[in-house]
Amino acid sequence: MIPISRPIIGQEEREAVDRVLSSGMLVSGAEVRGFEEEFAAYAGAGHGIGVGSGTAALHVGLLAAGVGVGDEVILPSFTFAATANAVRLIGAIPVFVDIEDRTYSITAELVEPAITDLTVAIMPVHLFGHPAPMDELLELASGKGLMVMEDAAQAHGATVNGHPVGALGAFGAFSFYPTKNMTTGEGGMITTNDPELARRARLLRNQGMEERYLHELVGLNERMTEIEGAIGRVQLGRLSQWIGQRRENAAYYDQHLSGRVTKPFVQKGVTHVYHQYTIRVPDRSGLIEAFEREGIGYGVYYPRPTHLQPPYAQGAPSLPVTERLAEEVISIPIRPDLTPEERTRIAEVVNGVVGS
Repeated sequence: MIPISRPIIGQEEREAVDRVLSSGMLVSGAEVRGFEEEFAAYAGAGHGIGVGSGTAALHVGLLAAGVGVGDEVILPSFTFAATANAVRLIGAIPVFVDIEDRTYSITAELVEPAITDLTVAIMPVHLFGHPAPMDELLELASGKGLMVMEDAAQAHGATVNGHPVGALGAFGAFSFYPTKNMTTGEGGMITTNDPELARRARLLRNQGMEERYLHELVGLNERMTEIEGAIGRVQLGRLSQWIGQRRENAAYYDQHLSGRVTKPFVQKGVTHVYHQYTIRVPDRSGLIEAFEREGIGYGVYYPRPTHLQPPYAQGAPSLPVTERLAEEVISIPIRPDLTPEERTRIAEVVNGVVGS
């Protein structure tokens, strides 16, 4: 079996966990603080706030930014449901717009008609590791007095014109789920250059407390554990190497996949970090049958767009590009430990089904 993804855990991570267990400090200690500082620096941000998951990063970030009941946040439907769920959970309204069919991103042209008097923010998703068009979205938002909040859950290390994602808008939200380009087991990170937003996020993740038993506001329990922080520090040190290996695998596929395959588009001026290598094919079911027969892992991200999911389907807009892509896309293994033999076999199977 060639899995589509798996966490890479080595001796350094095991030693880091043992170090935490031996210390007796399991929450809110030096490992989390160190990881926050190191990840913020990596993302080009002034502040990092470790939380329990990528969804928590979105949830806490939205609350810290002051988004509230009845506010509208414009976002894509072609993403994992957590993007919209975080908005809905705080009583705000997710407003779905269609995407550009090469980058799978919302654009200023698509967002602008959806802006109303209730709109407070735009939330692009850097899907599959390819950054959204941040320059045009930030320009639009600035002219309309809106915030931009980055869902960077799949884009650790991606850049736009040399600037890392996660520090371009009001805040960025990252995930460290086991399938991501780096992992802490679970966990997430908020990155921001706004010191007041960072302070509010720290309060919100810790029951509203900065001083013990003094609750400045109503908060949550979304702290990152010391074990997660320790693993994250090790993984962060290897992230650039892993991204390089993902990009090398992508270059191989770009060269060797042929025929009726639409390969990932890379916008000029961006660094794609290939959380997924997502292709479009005319016969997805045939390719899935071949993959299952040959023991090759794959993923369909996402077969049902968020705006057609039960909590959001009533009154859902028509998003033709989103709905068409949901029927065509399939992701193939691109993990950094993919062997040359596995890579060659995957390309052979794809070309055998849709290459002619």
